[in-house]
Amino acid sequence: MSPAYRVVTVALVLLTTMIAFEAMAVSTAMPRAAAELDAIGGYGLAFSSMMTAMLLGIVAAGIWADRAGPLPALYAGQTLFAIGTLGCALAPSWGVLIGGRVVTGVGAGLVIVSEFVAIGRVFPAPLRPQVFTWLSAAWVIPSVVGAPVSGWLTTVASWRWVFGIVVVPAVVAGALVFLRRADIGVPPPADETADELDVADHRRTARLGSVVALSAGLVQLAIHERQAGSEAAGALSSLGVVAALAIVGVIGLLWATPRLLPAGTLVARRGLPSVIASRALFNGSFMATVTFLPLMLVQRWNLGLTMAGAVLATGSVGWSLGSWLQGRVRSDGLARRVHLVWGGAAVLTVGTLAVIAAVLTQASPWVFAACIAVCGLAMGAGSTTLSVLVLDLTSAQEHGRASAALQLSDVLGSVVGIGAATAIFASGDHGGRAVYLAIYTLLAAIAALAVVTGLRCMPSHSPAAAAAASAASAGRTS
Repeated sequence: MSPAYRVVTVALVLLTTMIAFEAMAVSTAMPRAAAELDAIGGYGLAFSSMMTAMLLGIVAAGIWADRAGPLPALYAGQTLFAIGTLGCALAPSWGVLIGGRVVTGVGAGLVIVSEFVAIGRVFPAPLRPQVFTWLSAAWVIPSVVGAPVSGWLTTVASWRWVFGIVVVPAVVAGALVFLRRADIGVPPPADETADELDVADHRRTARLGSVVALSAGLVQLAIHERQAGSEAAGALSSLGVVAALAIVGVIGLLWATPRLLPAGTLVARRGLPSVIASRALFNGSFMATVTFLPLMLVQRWNLGLTMAGAVLATGSVGWSLGSWLQGRVRSDGLARRVHLVWGGAAVLTVGTLAVIAAVLTQASPWVFAACIAVCGLAMGAGSTTLSVLVLDLTSAQEHGRASAALQLSDVLGSVVGIGAATAIFASGDHGGRAVYLAIYTLLAAIAALAVVTGLRCMPSHSPAAAAAASAASAGRTS
């Protein structure tokens, strides 16, 4: 917040607040929206469809920001975000709401990657952990205030008002970015030339990103239609068609995803590949946990939406505390940061196991609040540290691609976690205890796997050499 960085910091915090309001407030209101639009069986699709659409924005933003700086992608992202959210507020049906979520997701993907690129170009390395602390703190007010207020507003008025309110910070953020465009629109480094990021490379990456998004969408559609097939006959409800959709989607993901991530990500090779893999696992576990928590509390504990939002809000408090802790680690302490990653994954595993115990014992809702706070603490300490490691282990010229790979892993992890949870939910009785126990057992296993990949985040050579190697790897895979 010194004069040299204050304006950019405020702009980044406001952009993050915009995304946070959408995520936390909408999560609280979605159980009512799904019930009103008669779509409880497709509840998870409202979240995973947005995550899938974010893939397109993320892939496009990576090279776009490397070539033209973060500002153009930022403008486009904010515009799409506002249009999509407004579309959700006015949606007359579940299908239209899903369409609005898709547009919102593309905008959010553009904004998130642009933020990372701006941080890498504007702030020196010693300040980056503190910047990420500020961004994590930007989730506090939307979560602590936004989630309960969203529940209250949905109860006394309508869930549509929640989407409408989310448009407000999007408009304010857009105005601030435009007024301070000279501060945020930092040009690419002087040694980065157009030849390094030619048009053919851009198109190839965009095609791969489209294949990933389409494939993930096919898998989600198969999950949704498999559930729908048990309730009504339809062209897509036949088991053979559903299976074909799922197979094509999985093949597409297995083919295209490795080509968008650093080489060795899927096998957790030491260094940057394990950083990217760990981020996917963190998000896969945590995002699916908080997606289904409000629905479970409303269905099984008969909580009102305001109280369910209050329980969900504790996760953000824990996240902010964990992020503050990682910001206290010395910038030259690479080994310390790796410890935070695998330690955070271990805490996330314990917190998710505690959720299982709370379900088994029919514990008080405030026990769930404590569990989610512990999970949030793990995310703040471990997942936020991964953001710092990505910038530390790559050169300035590759920050755009590396940040896009990190955000891609975020979204893919969330899509896989939420998609798997949705498949379990759709196969059960849409609210039975056994269904939720199965969901959280899977998510605990995913968190435990992040402990293994977290231990491999330390590169086998020096950070300088790691940066050079990761840059070469990104050039080959992109």
